[in-house]
Amino acid sequence: MRTIRLMFRQARLELRAFWRNPAAAFFTVVFPLLFMVVANVALGPSSGGQQQAAEFYTPAIIAFALVTACYTNLAMGVVVARDAGILKRLRGTPLPTWIYLWGRIATSVIVAGVMVAIVAGYGALAYGVYLPGEHLLALAVTLVVGAASFSALGLAISGLVPNAAAAPAVVNATILPLLLISNVLVRIDDGALADIAGIFPVRHLADALSRAYDPAAPAQGFALDSLAIVGAWGVAGLVIALVTFSWQPRR
Repeated sequence: MRTIRLMFRQARLELRAFWRNPAAAFFTVVFPLLFMVVANVALGPSSGGQQQAAEFYTPAIIAFALVTACYTNLAMGVVVARDAGILKRLRGTPLPTWIYLWGRIATSVIVAGVMVAIVAGYGALAYGVYLPGEHLLALAVTLVVGAASFSALGLAISGLVPNAAAAPAVVNATILPLLLISNVLVRIDDGALADIAGIFPVRHLADALSRAYDPAAPAQGFALDSLAIVGAWGVAGLVIALVTFSWQPRR
């Protein structure tokens, strides 16, 4: 019971700290929605109309939001805390270190859930892009697998970043190119770039979310092959995190 109370308390503390940073909250929560609005308006004519653009961008921006919260923000936040000496000091307190990491991950997952609700709600209200009711379980499983896997990858990359000053460059360099070629920010279905994107988990997360939103998709909207690849990347990320994660600042 005490452990559960500590878990909830740490998650609440980290979540409160996140919302008290207006810049982080804006770019994490509002930016994906702004991008969705702009993309639908700007790319709608070339995508067969705003309706078809919205049908593509609703699940795509959900993928973008989840990756931003669970990978980008988590990795940067951990590196900044490490360089500030927070992680080192925590090891000298009674708080179990895994509880601290749980709080960070739980905050990322909660923020991702808020963003998913906002994007999905906007897609439904503004463009009539609805999730088929029978695909709700597929969406939930995809979000859980995606959040767990990208959180593990976020911790993995945090161990490879040398310092807080390098965090934005390193983390964004590992994710932005994939977002551009993985049917998230731009539709790329064929060619060499699509083949490269197929190696990495971002494309498969986007594909799984798109399948969940497709009313004609078989297997109640599940994309088991894509989920397996995302999950495998998550396991690899966890292994790397266990090897490379550091509680000490790197000078």
